[in-house]
Amino acid sequence: MMNLDAKLRERLLLARAVPGDRLMLADATLLAALDGTRPLSAGELAALNGSPVTLRRFRHLALARRRGAWQASTGMLRAADSGELPALTTDDGLWTLHFVPEGTLWQVVLAVDVAAPPAAALLRERTLLRVTDGAGGIVMQGRLDADGECERPWPFEETPAEHFQRHGATFAVTALA
Repeated sequence: MMNLDAKLRERLLLARAVPGDRLMLADATLLAALDGTRPLSAGELAALNGSPVTLRRFRHLALARRRGAWQASTGMLRAADSGELPALTTDDGLWTLHFVPEGTLWQVVLAVDVAAPPAAALLRERTLLRVTDGAGGIVMQGRLDADGECERPWPFEETPAEHFQRHGATFAVTALA
């Protein structure tokens, strides 16, 4: 159990305002530090300590990890011989991205496998989700509906297949605080 001094120190660190503050480290970096698979470098540690936004995200990930909650899934574009992008599935099978053409525009639909163990909690808690491409660009952000889907307009000018090919051929689905 945390003593009173430690709780006060934590509140002061997390509540302070820093002009222009933003998330300074990727979730993958923070999760690797929590796992112990990759320690933070001196620069990363300085970024963490200097950014209350990043500290709050780190704390959120640590608490969620302690509860055993799902935090992130990744997937990659598989080789496709046509110019069309098939549905993309995360490596753990929890998420599928569908791309629906609507005239010259596209809709992107994120769907959770409702039979998967984390799905019930994600639906119940209406977790805010973000899908990013391999370069960190935000593909979509939102909450699942009652059917376990989130639909948004495709935000980029390129088709989904072209965009993912240019931006690392990978994607990630992440829970936000």
